[in-house]
Amino acid sequence: MKVEQLFSCHHVSEETKVPLATLSFQGNAMYWWTTLERDRRLHGDPPIEYWNDLRGALRRRHIPSYYNRELMDKLQRLQQKTMNVEEYRQKMKLYMMRASIREEETTTIARFLNGLHLEIRDKVELLPYRDLNDLIQLCIKVEQQNLRKRSSRKESSYSNSYPKKEYERQREDSLSKDKPKETPKSVGKDVSTSQLHNRDIQCFKCLGRGHIASQRPSKITMV
Repeated sequence: MKVEQLFSCHHVSEETKVPLATLSFQGNAMYWWTTLERDRRLHGDPPIEYWNDLRGALRRRHIPSYYNRELMDKLQRLQQKTMNVEEYRQKMKLYMMRASIREEETTTIARFLNGLHLEIRDKVELLPYRDLNDLIQLCIKVEQQNLRKRSSRKESSYSNSYPKKEYERQREDSLSKDKPKETPKSVGKDVSTSQLHNRDIQCFKCLGRGHIASQRPSKITMV
């Protein structure tokens, strides 16, 4: 919390933390604080003098009862997925801080490993490490190695496919150049061929050439 950082920065003593914190209360917060003090006096409870007691009262006042259960559930189901190692670590640390979890470092290490990508976890489990920070540094190095390998595979696959495509394109160009071009048939050639064919036809009535009997010209037409 920011107020705790201020306490630490200014070396505030435990006896003055509560008075300093309640000085900033305004509106509903001040009404809640004065009501809490009055109710404690009426019930014979001692006044709140320490920061941990005030922080607990503030959490009970503003944080719903199911908040911690939801945080624990998120923490138990936390997986790295699309996050990098550092982002995954920071998110786990945030959940643990919000849920006020204090546990043995070996338990935190097991929790951290459980949510890691399998390809990273399988490698770091075979390597020696001293503590959680040492383990995180190993995970970051393995992650960077995996990224470099993926990048080199992509470059290799691209370089292998490019000469093949270039060869196929050059082959198609050479084939298209060697293929003889088809020249369109001229109209004059078709006409001359038709005329030669007609000259071979002979009429069986007049024995003339160039027509058949049904197309034989009449005398009137000839005159």
